[in-house]
Amino acid sequence: MNANARFTHMQDGTQEDWAIIAADFSAYARQLPNRIVAHLKLLEGDFGGFPVDRLTHSLQTATRAWRDGRDEEYVVCALLHDIGDTLGSYNHPDIAAAILKPFVSAANLWMVEKHGIFQGYYFFHHLGMDRHLREQFSAHAQYQATIEFCAKYDAAAFDPAYETLPLSFFEPMMERLFAQPKNSIYKAAMQEHAPA
Repeated sequence: MNANARFTHMQDGTQEDWAIIAADFSAYARQLPNRIVAHLKLLEGDFGGFPVDRLTHSLQTATRAWRDGRDEEYVVCALLHDIGDTLGSYNHPDIAAAILKPFVSAANLWMVEKHGIFQGYYFFHHLGMDRHLREQFSAHAQYQATIEFCAKYDAAAFDPAYETLPLSFFEPMMERLFAQPKNSIYKAAMQEHAPA
């Protein structure tokens, strides 16, 4: 577009300024899947001591979910569940949840947000931590589903010999999922300013 707003303080912005910003935002938002793919590629080669690198783990988690018949939203959640490892060393599930929040169901969001505590069942006791931390959520509707996600897909996705699907297989799913937010304060405004 090559047009920029003219204000130096938001309080001075005009409708014309915000129309420019909204149009640019719409174009930028459509590129979200590409930016996510680029960020996922940062996980390649980062083993962190695990048997497979973090990208392979993410792809394998998604592959296992896909082969088990999970829907695309669930599969993308599986793919992105550890995308926060590069920037959220102490809270990686929160990073993935923040990316996914506008686009996924409350159930899948909760699963991604809490998977770090739930996966701890498999190793917290080796680090002097309480492996049963997930029990604080035992009354939650997504408790069993999150246990299942960790057991069937996340915790099982460290096999170097497993035939893992490539990132390119999942890119169309991300393009579909991230095409339109389900939950965002900006949803209506961005739809109004989207190109025809």
